[in-house]
Amino acid sequence: MARRGGQKRAFVEIDGAAGEGGGQVLRSSLALSLITGAPVRIKNIRARRSKPGLLRQHLTAVRAATEIGDATVTGDELRSSALEFTPKEIRHGEYRFAVGTAGSSTLVFQTVLWPLALTPGRSRVVFEGGTHNPKAPPFEFIARAFLPLIERMGVRVRASIERHGFYPAGGGRFVVEFEGGVSWQPLHLRERGELKQVRAEALWANLPKGVADRELLALRDGLGLTRAALRSREVKSVGPGNAVLVEVESERCTEVFADFGARGRPAEEVAEAAMKEARAYLDADVPVAEHLADQLLLPMALAGAGSFRTVTPSLHTTTNIEVIGRFLDVDIRVTNETREDGPARYLVRVGDDEL
Repeated sequence: MARRGGQKRAFVEIDGAAGEGGGQVLRSSLALSLITGAPVRIKNIRARRSKPGLLRQHLTAVRAATEIGDATVTGDELRSSALEFTPKEIRHGEYRFAVGTAGSSTLVFQTVLWPLALTPGRSRVVFEGGTHNPKAPPFEFIARAFLPLIERMGVRVRASIERHGFYPAGGGRFVVEFEGGVSWQPLHLRERGELKQVRAEALWANLPKGVADRELLALRDGLGLTRAALRSREVKSVGPGNAVLVEVESERCTEVFADFGARGRPAEEVAEAAMKEARAYLDADVPVAEHLADQLLLPMALAGAGSFRTVTPSLHTTTNIEVIGRFLDVDIRVTNETREDGPARYLVRVGDDEL
């Protein structure tokens, strides 16, 4: 891993139009810049999106990174397509980062997670904005699938939600407490192990309960679940909202699949979308699904080693591999293990993988 130094360093040049061309290039670049101390210059930010440049949630991520890293930055304004970011020292403390819209606050969290987790010290951070929208991981995915895995790597992070924020109103709020600087361990997830349980949950706020009831009925019939495996939960939220969660607990990991209600969208359609992802995951017989694969790359690279089996890597995943390689001297290898007439199956190995 590159280390901070006292001498002036050249900018790492990142083209935001490369690969998936979205906000993840920005978030990973900011996190890695903070961790390594390398200044970064990003052009063509979110160039492949219908509304390119920095939107509110991306600008919040930039300003969060600037605050915790005592950084100097240029280009931090709405719709900006270019940014220069030069970090100093990472500072723990009490922070509050508010998106101000339904833009994802969970993605802002992922920008500051790794710098605060790696640096000795304690922080309490409040994130406000969207917690449940279609283009980002919902809070339950972070809490139930992602954080338990990085805790196994030695990372000490606790998260709790105080108010859900559905699209389009937003207004969600969750709190994360970090204890940074602990020793990290590699993580290997090559097999899922025994399937323990499949559970389904319908979240609803400021809507008729019947919406959740119809979703759970569809989930029960479609996944063959018992009544005990179903849960309807009314939550606090500024505006109306609804989400369906399918949680697959296995011996070595838990995955969470979600879909979200919207005006005019039948409850059964929302349930079917979440079930489709869960079924594909179960059929693939791998421990790590598409979205989790993308998010495990950076912590494994920081740990220096790790591996997992997954489905076909997404463009998000392959782009993240490229961005990591610009900052860290770590080898990431992807091997296609798909058998003829079988589901897609890939092995991802990071760093000094001895298994």
